[in-house]
Amino acid sequence: MATMTYVLGVDACTKGWVGIRMGSDDHPMGHFAATIAELVALATADESLAAVAIDIPIALPESAPRESDGLARARLGPRRSSLFDTPMRAAITCETFAEANATNRALCGRGLSVQSYGLRARILDVQEWLAVEPEIPVIEVHPETSFALAHGAPLAHTKKSWAGMRLRTAILASVGLILPNDLGQAGDLGSTDDVLDAAIAAWSAHRFTEGIAERLPAEPRSELAPAIWV
Repeated sequence: MATMTYVLGVDACTKGWVGIRMGSDDHPMGHFAATIAELVALATADESLAAVAIDIPIALPESAPRESDGLARARLGPRRSSLFDTPMRAAITCETFAEANATNRALCGRGLSVQSYGLRARILDVQEWLAVEPEIPVIEVHPETSFALAHGAPLAHTKKSWAGMRLRTAILASVGLILPNDLGQAGDLGSTDDVLDAAIAAWSAHRFTEGIAERLPAEPRSELAPAIWV
């Protein structure tokens, strides 16, 4: 009997993290936790994971914008504004937006958006987890880019709209990912778009384990070079 492969797609939400776990012949399962470490622990309580895909910047730049962000943004058409520039590593440690904005501009010539700085707590949470987490392959994804790939074109509707939700649900179904009505706390505490984003992240994680995911950029300059996977 073939071993079932499980992956976890993760998206940040207001109260923490939403995760969708899927297996090669399994129904998707929802998870919620306040921290990324707790979320992965829940998802691995009864099964090991072959990969975790997270919608959050993982490899932080030191002094220049990430090539991966620009390559992914170019694929998004009307949704290109959904991908924020990743803060410089030194900027994300700043305690205030004003300090972070000034630091980022001094390092790379660009200021930060409020939305980008708003990811600070989630970015630091992932950085702390990665510093101690052993063995599980972890990749960075951008859900809108993954949805565009699965759909074959940039999406016409925003994820907050009814039309956008219906389109994304249909795209997930087209790749064999049909979410159950009951996702536990993930469905109660995560918004609709958080759940859908975590689900498409799981799809990209599965593609990664199958060796068919695309890396942006295609060739790393080093093992730690920033990349977005789709």
